[in-house]
Amino acid sequence: MNGPRAAVESRPGARRLTHGITATWWYTVSAVLIFEAIFVGSWAAVAVGAGAPMVTRVVIGVGGIAWILSTLLLLSAYRHRAEPGASASSFHLAVPLGTAVAYGAVGGIAAGTWLLALAPIAQALVLLRWPAGVRTRLLAVVTIALGCLATVDGLAEGGVAEGEWVPLVQSVLMPIMTVSSLWWWDVLVVLDRVRASEARLAATQERLRVATDVHDLQGHHLQVIALQLELAERLHASDPGAALEQLRAARRSVDEARQGTRDLATRFRSVPLGDELANARDLLIAAGLDVEATIAPDADLAPATDLGPVIRETTTNVLRHGGGHRARLVLSRGPGSWRYEISNDASATNGGGNGSGLDGVRRRITEAAGTLDVHRGEEFTVVVTIPDADRGNR
Repeated sequence: MNGPRAAVESRPGARRLTHGITATWWYTVSAVLIFEAIFVGSWAAVAVGAGAPMVTRVVIGVGGIAWILSTLLLLSAYRHRAEPGASASSFHLAVPLGTAVAYGAVGGIAAGTWLLALAPIAQALVLLRWPAGVRTRLLAVVTIALGCLATVDGLAEGGVAEGEWVPLVQSVLMPIMTVSSLWWWDVLVVLDRVRASEARLAATQERLRVATDVHDLQGHHLQVIALQLELAERLHASDPGAALEQLRAARRSVDEARQGTRDLATRFRSVPLGDELANARDLLIAAGLDVEATIAPDADLAPATDLGPVIRETTTNVLRHGGGHRARLVLSRGPGSWRYEISNDASATNGGGNGSGLDGVRRRITEAAGTLDVHRGEEFTVVVTIPDADRGNR
């Protein structure tokens, strides 16, 4: 059971699509908001346990919710400023900073604790995007300050109960945990930029290689053609037959140049069939389908020129007309032929009729001396059989 799939994952064509780092950002946001929610909940629980007046509980709870929501503006500004040349607006900075100061002042006075008064402000400060090295020093300062305040609050009025140490410790650790989450996000942003730079560099190098190959190919043939035409011109008066032969040779050189250009374009345009299938599988998975893939280990030897467009068209057909739950991809090699099969759960939209896409697939496969079969039922299945390219060359 695991053999074919293991072959798929280990072979070069089994590469995943790049998904970016958007999901990681939302994990970071969730982590920061959870830290702050635990902070507010801990202090609210202390107020309830101590029998504090209702107004104190409301200030800590409702004010804490407003403070947490205002943090979203700081986080939005933090992410926006990760883009080159971007700057945060005064609104995204003034509102959350003002909310943190107001909540700290009112909540700290209501609860009678310095730690609750200054922890929201410290949290807002570490969420700002500081120059390199500044945030680390700032974190050290606010952590030491909060630790001192936690000690003062813990020793005040004869100490606190065992359960009341939780908000004290959590208040001190909240900026550290927040900065750790933001540091991980910053690392991923840098890695993503490096990946994008490498991709652009690779594309530039590929274009340079294409330009070099085209220059070498065309330069060689054009030089030969120029010499043949010059020789034909010289022989025209003295030996018309030889001049005609040189013209014919020049025409053959033109044909060779055209064929060489087509071959070069085909080589750079084609994608290994293993990559084509892996991309089709990843695209279906990204669309939310449960995908089963069984791909021959030597899939790159299959005729990519004929099967590549078929894979793209049938994958698009599944995305447009499938039931949207499951799909199956199979590429196997038989005696002298390749068999490609794609199946998906049927829906009302693909229960009947041949779309123009399948008609185009049928024409392409027929030109390649292959066959195409379509089966309808609980599953919509397209089966393509095409002769082995190696066999056709023998």
